[in-house]
Formats: sequence, structure tokens, C-alpha cells
Amino acid sequence: MKITVLVDNAPGGELASEHGLSYFIEHNNYQLLFDTGHSDLFLRNAEKLGIDLAEVETVVLSHGHWDHGNGLVYLKNKTLISHPYVFIKRYRKEDNSYIGLNQNWKYYNRHFKLISTRIPYKITDSIYFLGEIPRLNDFESKQTSFVDQEGNDDFVIDDTALAFILKDEIAVVTACSHSGVCNIIEHAKKVTGIENVKLVIGGFHLKKNDETTKKTIKCLKENNINKIYPSHCTQLDALTAFREHFDFEQVKTGMTFSIE
Repeated sequence: MKITVLVDNAPGGELASEHGLSYFIEHNNYQLLFDTGHSDLFLRNAEKLGIDLAEVETVVLSHGHWDHGNGLVYLKNKTLISHPYVFIKRYRKEDNSYIGLNQNWKYYNRHFKLISTRIPYKITDSIYFLGEIPRLNDFESKQTSFVDQEGNDDFVIDDTALAFILKDEIAVVTACSHSGVCNIIEHAKKVTGIENVKLVIGGFHLKKNDETTKKTIKCLKENNINKIYPSHCTQLDALTAFREHFDFEQVKTGMTFSIE
């Protein structure tokens, strides 16, 4: 399995970066694109890395926020897999700024083969779209700074992730983890039927070294996960706390992770 970071908040080498996330993932001779960032930067960086995204048939959208999906307007005629709620209008509470996608459902339905599902979807025998993540623990996804188009609290229930089977282990690839990275891990184990988690990479949506971060670290250690790569929306105080318990590289645009 190979994960190439086309877009992340942190720049790497000669590649530009932006606030967002986009991964090009190869596994068992299958290629897919996980999120697109918010501009055409993922395409420009892919070209610099010698990756031909025209050959990629499947795009997975993790949730309906601008920094993960607005780059979709630069793609067409591909399969797009997402939760159906990615298309709702959503805003920040603090200033009412718009944070949803720049197009509506009709646009994506016209330009993509759209697969909208709340339940897990098997992309291949070894790749799973996890669908809606049950929020079962007592410390994740308990507060939100977002509201939907009706003015109701928006807990981003469309937030999802991918699970990849690696023999008797799984790799979990998140994007923003609004549903909670530990909730995602437990759901990935249930969906795949595999208890052993080798790796977790992606945004953990943790900002401080607070109780939620401490409980997340405890959860990861209890799952014996040695390879973790928090990125994107994982802020410095949380990253510092993780570094006290795990040895990992900072995820930067242009990096490639090969997982056996």
C-alpha cells in the first residue's frame, strides 16, 4: 500500500501547500483519490510528482467541507463516493462564514457517477468506505463550532474514513475525524472484521493537549497502534502531546508512505 500526500497544510520540498487534504492511494493494483483540497493544487502537485490522475476512476470525499471537496470542480466523469449529507449548506457559528462545498448535489450528480451511502461500501475486496461513523465513546464529537442551513448544530455526521486490509491487519486513513479518530478506528475494526490496526494517518481534529487528546492517545496505545501520522487539522499542542508517546514524521505535502 502506498499513500502520496498531494495536499496538506504543511509544505514539503518544492511543492506548494494549502489548508486542506488530498491523498493519492494505491493498494493491490487499485488507485483512488481521497479528497481534493480546495483548489486545483492537488492536480498541479500530482503532475510534478509524475502521477496521472486521469487514470484514477474513483474519488472518495470524506465530508462536505470546502477544504476537502472544492477541488472536485476540476474533475469529471469519475465515480464519487460520499455520505449523502456532504451536500448540505453549513457555516461557522462564530462569524456565519460559509464552509460547505461550492456546488450542490445536482452539479456532482451531473459530472460524476455518484454513490451516496450512509452505510459502509466495499470498494474492492481490501478497501472499505466506512460510511457514517457511530459516535459511541464519551469523549469525542461532543461539541461543534458549526451550524447547518437550518441553524441547527452541525456535528458533521457525514465525516467518514477509509480502511485498507493488509493481510491480518488494517490501515485507517482519515481526513478530519470530526466523528473522532477512536470512533473511526472502532468502526473500521467492526466493518472489516479485523482487530489489529497497523497504521492511522490523516487529520485527527485535535487542537489542544486537553482531556480529549489524552484519551485519544490512551485509545491508540490500547489498540497497540505503532504507526500514527496525525496531519492537517491536528494542531501544534496536540501534535506535541502525541510526540511524547509516538515516534512519527510530520506529514508534509509530497511525502509518500509505503506500508507493507
